[in-house]
Amino acid sequence: MKGYGVRRPYKPMLFFFCDGVTRLIPFPAYVGAEDLKLALIVLAVDPSIGGLLIMGPKGTGKSSIVRSFSKLLPPIKVVEDCPFKCNPESVNEMCDLCRSRLNKHESLPVSELPMSMVELPIGATEDMVLGTLNIERTLKEGRIVFEPGLLGRANRGILYVDEINLLPDHIVDSILDAAASGWHTVEREGISLRHPSKFILIGTMNPEEGELRPQLLDRFAIGVKVNTVRDPKMRAEIIKRNIDFEINAKDFEEKWEPLEEELKKKIASAKILLPRVKVDDSLYMLVAQTCARLEVDGYRPDIVTVKVARAIAALEGREDVSENDILRGLELALCHRTRAEGLKPPPTKEEIHAALSEVSGKKNTTIVRDEPSEKKAQTRFFPRWSF
Repeated sequence: MKGYGVRRPYKPMLFFFCDGVTRLIPFPAYVGAEDLKLALIVLAVDPSIGGLLIMGPKGTGKSSIVRSFSKLLPPIKVVEDCPFKCNPESVNEMCDLCRSRLNKHESLPVSELPMSMVELPIGATEDMVLGTLNIERTLKEGRIVFEPGLLGRANRGILYVDEINLLPDHIVDSILDAAASGWHTVEREGISLRHPSKFILIGTMNPEEGELRPQLLDRFAIGVKVNTVRDPKMRAEIIKRNIDFEINAKDFEEKWEPLEEELKKKIASAKILLPRVKVDDSLYMLVAQTCARLEVDGYRPDIVTVKVARAIAALEGREDVSENDILRGLELALCHRTRAEGLKPPPTKEEIHAALSEVSGKKNTTIVRDEPSEKKAQTRFFPRWSF
């Protein structure tokens, strides 16, 4: 069921309020979900990749992992009194109001803030999402008084949309348009205001509760399918960590803090290295041939595959993209894409592996994926590339 008034199912939140502080299970403490962890960290390294769609049944920790991931992101410099957290170091990333102040030779106050995560409620109205002009105050005060929406508040942060498949399509369209262009314009009563709207878009959905239109699915750059863990040892570890966290959240956080700090440094180093990462021309052809063989619609998946592969190489401290990076890029870029003009479902990992092996001439070999099995994952809580 889509539209307004849809009731959100109850979900237990894996965080607590202790000493006035919201505490979350640390990102590295989540068991399994290696593809999801990789996808999130790749977006942290290169937000220009685009949005992430997380698909899976309820109770698999989709929302909790995303909230914990937001703690890994570095702080940003902002114009202190700007509702859109404009970048004070780039005029090209400023809203109309900040630009007009600069044109009047006013100084812009600067402060540093943690990168924020804005959550979009399922019953959100259009004005709540897009923002609006306060006409009464604008006319009374003789200046534009803008009431920012979620698209404005999410600028330079994360916009998290839980159960995106239950939102009205026109609101989803507006979110995806802003995510693609990085800008949003509000027009009311002949008055308009343009502001930046550059954010990491993360949406979750339970396919059992409804699907997204293929046109909207294609607007998400990468996708991940999250399944319920079946391995008993891993499930037991999940139970133990949740109980330990509930008993003493502070001690639990401190235990995982070294790994969390190491991952933060790895992301920061990868962002610096990323502009120097090169892709051989043969790998461009490999991506194009694989996507053509799989009958993938459009060219966006090909481009996304290469961008993801570059980010993975940067995470591993390399300046050259490998064929294995391309494989992982294909898996993230294609898992939610329809094919053959919508007549075929998204390819499975096995189909992606087979197609890549055929076009690369490695029909009798298996391309190595650096992903732990479920048994290995019970003692490794990052993808193996993170160390």
